[in-house]
Amino acid sequence: MSSWTALGLLCGLQIWISMISHHHQLWRVLLYEVLTWDAWILIGAAIAWLVRRQPLVPATARAVATHAGAALVIALVHSAWWALLLVQIRPYDAMNAGNFADAYWRLMPSGLAQQVALYCLSLAACLAADYYAKFREHERAAMRLEVSLAEARLHALDLQLQPHFLFNTLNSISALVRIDRQSEATAMIAGLSELLRYSLEHSGNQQVPLASELAITERYLEIERLRFADRMSYEIDVDDEVRSASVPTLLLQPFVENAVRHGIASAVARGRISIRAYRDDSWLRIEVFNTGVLATDRREGVGLRNTLERLRHLYGDSHSLLLRGELGGVLAAIAIPWQP
Repeated sequence: MSSWTALGLLCGLQIWISMISHHHQLWRVLLYEVLTWDAWILIGAAIAWLVRRQPLVPATARAVATHAGAALVIALVHSAWWALLLVQIRPYDAMNAGNFADAYWRLMPSGLAQQVALYCLSLAACLAADYYAKFREHERAAMRLEVSLAEARLHALDLQLQPHFLFNTLNSISALVRIDRQSEATAMIAGLSELLRYSLEHSGNQQVPLASELAITERYLEIERLRFADRMSYEIDVDDEVRSASVPTLLLQPFVENAVRHGIASAVARGRISIRAYRDDSWLRIEVFNTGVLATDRREGVGLRNTLERLRHLYGDSHSLLLRGELGGVLAAIAIPWQP
């Protein structure tokens, strides 16, 4: 039911109740009022079409004159429709005008101002709807731009992270070559090719399953264990259900890399790296532990700094990242929203 039909029913019922002592037929009064008001459905469509052809924003003399003329013509035409309905439906029985001319000249002078006012209200409604549509379109365009900027920023961070990771791994290979450990260097090169393939395959993808991240992280740990075969071990404790969670690409890489550099390479004793992930209600929690000591004068490297920026872009305030000393080592604790 349109608003005009509802208005017609309301007006008809009000008129019938106010004239109930005259014993007019309710259905005739309602039909007369509904058809009178429903004409404004077509009139509203015509006004909307005219607004598109002759917009009033910005206002021009031609547009104002066009709408003023249209308001007058519509008022005269609707008065004729009004009079025709009065004569044909005869809602008021003997109180009706006897013919069309009498009905028209009775209704037109009194209803002219009312119908011009209705035209202006319909015109204002069309302008408001047009303004709202443009506002929503601008809002959607702004959102699309914001998303594009965020994606561009994330891509830039990803590109910055990849060469940083590559250079560090090449340095590791170079160290093996210098000490004449050719077989380990060859295995590390093979592993590096897998890491680069993973990076290329997921280029532009900001999120991947945790299982993929764990697989490539384990490959990286295998490479590093070639360097520190006598003093490095690692373990990964993640349930199968948790492995389906969505995480940012190369999320674990900076933390594992820091664990190797600061917890294994800088220590003389045997060291350990442990990766644990679990679901905590609506959160995915990931912990990377390594033996060693948390430096008091530490500075954020490129990998950690970029990871923080990527988490902010992807999750806003809905994330946390803590780096703290634990008994016998250092723990990096990450919490992000659970997204299967």
